[in-house]
Amino acid sequence: MAASLGDDFEFNNQDYYSLLNVRKEATAEELKASYRRLCMLYHPDKHRDPELKRQAEQLFNQVHRAYEVLSDDHSRAIYDIFGKKGLEVEGWEVVERKRTPAEIREEYERLQREREERRLQQRTNPKGTISVGIDATDLFDRYDEDFEEMPGGGFPHIEINKMHISQSIEAPLTNSDTAVLSGSLSTHNGNGGGNINMTVRRVTSAKGWGEVEFGAGDILGPLIGLKLLRNITARCFVTAQCGLQFSPRGLRPSCSLMTARHLDQNTMGYLQWRWGPNSAMTTSLVRDTKSSHCTLALQLGVPHSYLMMSYQYKFQDEDQTKVKGSIKTGWFGSVVEYGAERKISRHSILSATVSIGVPQGVTLKIKLARASQTYLFPIHLTDQLLPSAVFYATVGPLLVYMAVHRLVIIPYTQAQKEQELELQRKSSATDIAKKKQEAESAVLLMQESVRRIIEAEESKMGLIILNAWYGKFVSDTSQKQEKAKVIDVTVPLQCLVKDSKLILTEASKTGLPGFYDPCVGEEKSLKLLYQFRGVMHQVISADTEPLRIPKQSHKIESES
Repeated sequence: MAASLGDDFEFNNQDYYSLLNVRKEATAEELKASYRRLCMLYHPDKHRDPELKRQAEQLFNQVHRAYEVLSDDHSRAIYDIFGKKGLEVEGWEVVERKRTPAEIREEYERLQREREERRLQQRTNPKGTISVGIDATDLFDRYDEDFEEMPGGGFPHIEINKMHISQSIEAPLTNSDTAVLSGSLSTHNGNGGGNINMTVRRVTSAKGWGEVEFGAGDILGPLIGLKLLRNITARCFVTAQCGLQFSPRGLRPSCSLMTARHLDQNTMGYLQWRWGPNSAMTTSLVRDTKSSHCTLALQLGVPHSYLMMSYQYKFQDEDQTKVKGSIKTGWFGSVVEYGAERKISRHSILSATVSIGVPQGVTLKIKLARASQTYLFPIHLTDQLLPSAVFYATVGPLLVYMAVHRLVIIPYTQAQKEQELELQRKSSATDIAKKKQEAESAVLLMQESVRRIIEAEESKMGLIILNAWYGKFVSDTSQKQEKAKVIDVTVPLQCLVKDSKLILTEASKTGLPGFYDPCVGEEKSLKLLYQFRGVMHQVISADTEPLRIPKQSHKIESES
C-alpha cells in the first residue's frame, strides 16, 4: 500500500500532454497552436497586479517547458519512455539525436549507471569486515568423565579463538584517479598482527584501468604491487598482477594472470595462473541466471589441488531467498556445504551455512551483511563427523531465525512501513495543497479570458459551460461526501472552448490548467452541464476518456 501511494503522489512528474491538452500523437502544428493559446492566457505582461503577475509567470514557465520538450523530437522520445525524470539524467546533450526508442532506453540505462558510479565515487564508500571465530567443540567432543573431577566441569567451555577486522575507504582524486586506504588486524590463539595498504587506481580508458599498491605489516614487511585490467574484446578481458614482498626471509616475488570470457549471455569462463608461494593453475565456469547460480572449478597447484562444484537456487520472492550447496574435494580432504540466505530488512542480508568436512569436522558459519559492512561468525562445533552436531547446526539456526523473525523482525518492519506511510500521507497533503493553490491561481488568471469567450459564444448561441465537476462521484444521498470528493472546473473548461467546441484528449484531466486531483489514487470522472444553441446538454466522462462537445447524444430530452 505504501508503494502505491508513493507512486500516486509523484506530483512533480506532471503530464506535459495534459497540460497542453494535446494528443500523444499531436503534430508540430497542434503543439504550436496549443502553446500560443496558453501563452496568450498566461503571459505575465497581461497582468498588473504583482501577485497575479507572479502566478502567471509560474504557469507560463510550466507551459513553455512542456512545449520545449514536446516540440523537440529527441526530448519527446525520452519523455515518452521515461517521463520527466528521464530528462534530468546528465549526458543527454551529447547523445546522438537520431535514435530509436530501444536505443534511447539503452542509452538512458547506461547514463544512469554512470551517474550512480560518479555519485558513489564522490563518497568515501567505506567497506568493512568483522570476523569472530568461536570454538564450541566442547559442546560435542568433550568426555564427561574427564570433567567430573574439575571445578565447573559440568558446563561446556566456549571461547573466541580468533578475530579479524578490516576496513577500507576510497578518496576520489580526479575524474580518473581514486585512492583506496585499507587496513586489517588479526589474532589467533593469542598471536596476531596487522597491515595497512595504500592503493592508487587510474582509469586509463573505457577499456581498462591500472593500480599501484603499497603495503606494510608487522609480520611480512613492506609490499609493492601492480595490477592491470584490459578489455580485449566486448566479451573478453585480462587481468595481470605482480608483487614484491619484503619478508624476514628475503624477497618473495609473486605474479598472476587471469583471462575471462563470456561464453554466452549467462556464462563466464575463467582461466588463472599464479606463481609464488602458492603456485597454481585454476579454471572455472560460472553460470548466473535469474533463478540459479552454478560454479565448477578445478585447481592444480602446490600445495593445494581441488575440484569444486556449487549450486545456488534463487527464489523469486520479496525477501530474495536463496538456498545453496557445494562440494569440494582435494588433497586436503573433502568438504560439503549447504545453507540459505535471506533479506531481513531493506539493507541487511542474513545467511547461515553448515560446513561438513574431513578432517575439518562440522562448522556453522553465520554471516550478516549490513549495507557495506560484513559480520562473520564461524562457529566450530566438532572435529569429528557427529550426526548430533550436524542436526543442531542445521535445525538450531532455523528455529532461532523463525522466532526472531516472528517476534522482532516482523513487528519492526511493520512499524517502519506505518511510519513511512504516515510520512507519505503528510507529504501528499502538502502536495495536494500546493496543486490546489496553483489551480486556484490559474482560475483567477482565466477570469478575463473566460468573460470574453462567454460573450463571444452568447452572441452566436454557441457553447456555454454551465456547470462542471471533476473527481469521484458517489450516490446522491451522500451530498456532503460528494462535495468533498469533487472540484468545480467550470471556468477552466470554458477557457478551453474555441469556435463553439471543447476537445479533451485521452490523458488524465488532472494535468489541465486549473485542475488538481481531489481524490488521489481513486477513479475520477468529469461531469458537465452545458448549453448549445439554446439547448441543455449533459455528459459524464471517465478521467482518461477523450471528450468532444457538443454532441447530439448529450442533449437532455425535455419532459413531456
